Amino acid sequence: MNDLGALKYFLRIEVARLKTRIFVSQRNVLTETGMLGCKLADTPIKMNHNCEDMDWLSTNNEQYQYLVGRLIYLAHKRPDIAYAVSVVSQFMHSPSVSYRNLVNQILRYLKSATGKGLMFSKNGNLEVVGYIDADWPGSITDKRSTSGYFTFVGGNLVT
Repeated sequence: MNDLGALKYFLRIEVARLKTRIFVSQRNVLTETGMLGCKLADTPIKMNHNCEDMDWLSTNNEQYQYLVGRLIYLAHKRPDIAYAVSVVSQFMHSPSVSYRNLVNQILRYLKSATGKGLMFSKNGNLEVVGYIDADWPGSITDKRSTSGYFTFVGGNLVT
């Protein structure tokens, strides 16, 4: 066994350690996706987006699947993009140019918020707190419910 020193990267996740805190982020996703020079976006997806208005011109399947896969992995560390990523991941097998533009919108949003991530700190307790939100017939396309939840242990987001 070798001592490699303090952990800085693990599975493409950047880890910054302080005395009482650990900060987890993933800034390198823009470099890997070639979107480092893109314009900024205020939101990851337009509010009340309508999937029916999308065109169906096909795009490169492999590239779309790679980008969405990276975003799915990133959504575990960035809950603010989770809903937008769930929308674009529904079309992994038949992506269109419009959905590729939505993926680019998410990447542009990530560029505007590169310093965001998860902070884990020692709080001295192990209290478990959960929050849930639901929008019952919220999807304009299929009238299905949209819901999400967060679970905190000791004040730190874990799911």
